[in-house]
Amino acid sequence: MAFMNDIPAAKLQFYATAPYPCSYLAGKLARSQVATPSYLIDTATYSQLVSLGFRRSGAFTYRPYCDHCQACVPVRILTNEYAGNRAQRRAQKRHGHLKTTLMGLKFDPEHYSLYRRYQMSRHASGGMAQASRGSWSHFLLQSNVSTHLVEFREGNILRMVSIIDELEDGLSSVYTFFDPDLPNTSFGTFNVIWQIELCQRLGLPHLYLGYWIQDSRKMAYKANYRPLEGFIDGRWQRLALDST
Repeated sequence: MAFMNDIPAAKLQFYATAPYPCSYLAGKLARSQVATPSYLIDTATYSQLVSLGFRRSGAFTYRPYCDHCQACVPVRILTNEYAGNRAQRRAQKRHGHLKTTLMGLKFDPEHYSLYRRYQMSRHASGGMAQASRGSWSHFLLQSNVSTHLVEFREGNILRMVSIIDELEDGLSSVYTFFDPDLPNTSFGTFNVIWQIELCQRLGLPHLYLGYWIQDSRKMAYKANYRPLEGFIDGRWQRLALDST
């Protein structure tokens, strides 16, 4: 595989999984290409992998490797050019009072409780809706790279938690969950804007959002953040998206 020459850890190996049901497009089968062993994937190596379309879940680093589908497009926001649309500016104003605290990765019962509520409300049929403490920790608290957990509080009330990886050329948004019960909120939108602004403060040109899938309601929202680049045909290129 030609791209392996770009990876600093020459001992990394790559394998393809067997087909499994796609989580985002009904009736589709998916496959992943996995980088291993995980203990060799430090921040520098992971930065290289992300720039080639990979992503991680816990210590599991992968990218789509489907036989007859290319719907998953790795995307990143060009943070220096981001201006925001009207809805995003409203979300920023609505939630700008939230207090943020950057923390290390550790188990917290309050975080776990909020995550369970979020999953039951937003993804009740998903595999993580009944996540045990062990599976939760494996999914979000296990990392071999530079990772931060961020709390967002309104007074003393926990409203949102975000996990972000710090890369050499940007931040990678790993996962965010928030209070699902409050009406008239835009926590998810505000969180992306907050991460963009953090990139700008740190002088990092990219915010990686994982995979954009145009025909998936869960993933299509990423096209709302402009300008957006996609990793297509082995290179990053600006996406020509319809106006919103």
